[in-house]
Amino acid sequence: MNTGSIGTAGIVFFVVAAAAPLAATLGAGPVVFMFAGPAAPAMYLIAALALLLFAFGFSAMSRYVTNAGGFAAFISWGMGRWAGYAAAGIALVAYLAMFLGISAQFATFTSDFFDRFLGLEVPWQATLLVGVAVIGLLAYRDIRVSTVLLGVMLVLEVLFLLVFDAAVLVQGGVEGINVASFSPADIFSPTMGLALLFAFACFVGFEATILYGEEARDPKKSVPRATYIAVIVIGVAYTLTMWALALAYGVDDVQDAALADPVNFVLAAVTDYLGAWAAVVMELLVVTSLLAVLLSFHNALNRYVFSLGRSAFLPRWLSHTHPRHHSPSRASVIVSITCGLLLVLFMLTGQDPFAVLYMWMIGLGTLGLLLLQAAGAAAVVVFLRGRSAQVGLWSRLVAPLIGGAVLVVAVVLAVINFDALIDTEGAISVILPALYLVAIGAGLIIGAVRPVEDLRREYDPETVAEPRLADPTPGT
Repeated sequence: MNTGSIGTAGIVFFVVAAAAPLAATLGAGPVVFMFAGPAAPAMYLIAALALLLFAFGFSAMSRYVTNAGGFAAFISWGMGRWAGYAAAGIALVAYLAMFLGISAQFATFTSDFFDRFLGLEVPWQATLLVGVAVIGLLAYRDIRVSTVLLGVMLVLEVLFLLVFDAAVLVQGGVEGINVASFSPADIFSPTMGLALLFAFACFVGFEATILYGEEARDPKKSVPRATYIAVIVIGVAYTLTMWALALAYGVDDVQDAALADPVNFVLAAVTDYLGAWAAVVMELLVVTSLLAVLLSFHNALNRYVFSLGRSAFLPRWLSHTHPRHHSPSRASVIVSITCGLLLVLFMLTGQDPFAVLYMWMIGLGTLGLLLLQAAGAAAVVVFLRGRSAQVGLWSRLVAPLIGGAVLVVAVVLAVINFDALIDTEGAISVILPALYLVAIGAGLIIGAVRPVEDLRREYDPETVAEPRLADPTPGT
């Protein structure tokens, strides 16, 4: 990857693709309606506003920090190198868990699609291994290839959602157009916390804008711009589509419909308002959407591994880039091999890919990313406090404090309700969150025993001769 190989639009594609608007609508949407009833659209709006507030400070700090280390670098800049080491451990576990979980979701949906519409019985294990291999190959190559594919997939799924939203609004739903979903009387309910948690889960990955700073054209401008655009696009897409679903069923009946048949909740509405053909198209687009998500998370994890190798937190040879593609090729290969081995081990246990691997790993990954976002909000406030001359009070303090407070609430909700997040009770609901204590401990130990260079170092291609994604290491 060369300097300037990706612009604002490309970064937005990666981040919005990670949110998977179509797949998240199909999977998490019914759950939010179960807990929030007709106020489900308001849950997504609240989450979007909280993240937008955080984005003000996040974007302001990104003008000073350009590093593929993402939140590990940000937290290190704001709260010290030991906090950065702990964040590095959390990030590796969180992004790995998200990739494994989404791999299982992709395999389940793809096998089901082949069976229902093509009459082919393809084992989920086969679709899983092929999908991960394809993603690994794409991530190994030039990021521009990934950008084009993500752009096409993302445009198609967003267009589909907009067509459905328009169909509901034109037809007026079952009770006419109304804004009852945003009524305070419905928003504040005993189960609001769980609804808000699942809404936040649909936004995970938006912070990945900073991971592409070293490859961006004019990163001081494109990264902040991409962050704002990504949060707004994701927030509008979710809020509008959830509102359309509430209108499609009616505010009095939508919660009962979600409870009665969560699996077909969205598909049934799509069929009613667009026709049977739309359900087929939607299921196909969900498969391509999940491919886009996998590619996005694989690329994000690659860049974390690359950056941590560059700082000697991980072995330095992981920071070498491809001589022709200029991609973090060694990091990509290690990520692919690690994920492949873990997935094969899971297959050998004979567990259900969706109920176990998907639910457990998505819950684990969501908790980790919320932890990183909350810690990132604190780091932003600390880092910007001495820059009052360059950054206004709103961006450096007020907005990130409010957004960070809501993120802390989301973390607390995730910990308290982790059994609901993974849909499993018992020891596993304690063991999985405890993995982050292990990750934090491992990060601190590695930072203590290895000659780790400061994660806060910013790599400027004009002044520092260090390996970067935009400048391949000689002899690799």
